[in-house]
Amino acid sequence: MAATRTSLTKVNGTSANEAAMRDETESLPNLFTRLGDDVMALFNSQLALFKVEIKEEANAYARGAMMIGLGAVVAAIGFALLNVAVAFGVSTLFAQANLSQPATYALGFVITGIFYLILGAIIVMAIKSRLSKQQLVPNRTVEELRKDKEWLKNEL
Repeated sequence: MAATRTSLTKVNGTSANEAAMRDETESLPNLFTRLGDDVMALFNSQLALFKVEIKEEANAYARGAMMIGLGAVVAAIGFALLNVAVAFGVSTLFAQANLSQPATYALGFVITGIFYLILGAIIVMAIKSRLSKQQLVPNRTVEELRKDKEWLKNEL
């Protein structure tokens, strides 16, 4: 029976060792194809991570911009009230030396205007400080890309 196998392999022109080597060489393109697919999947996952980080950063900046806008509106209200109060105060300076009803209104507007100006400034400065601590570079994506670069260097 062994003689029959030997004669069959000799008839086909290949031995068992040659057939095994041919199978290995045929799978080499498959390995490269699979490697290419894996690298593409890796880059796709890195791109997805990058997109998620950019969305997170954009949302943080949008929230910060909205809060700065709110602070600016509050400061504008304070500035408007302060201007009305200054107008009342200037008008009372020319009226009489003793305090009258418009003078008390002016003091009320001044105090309220100063309160809103201080409140708006605090809001704007706090949000500006918070936004300045935000980083524009997506750290997780950069770290993953560094790891992948090292892995590819080691593999190739």
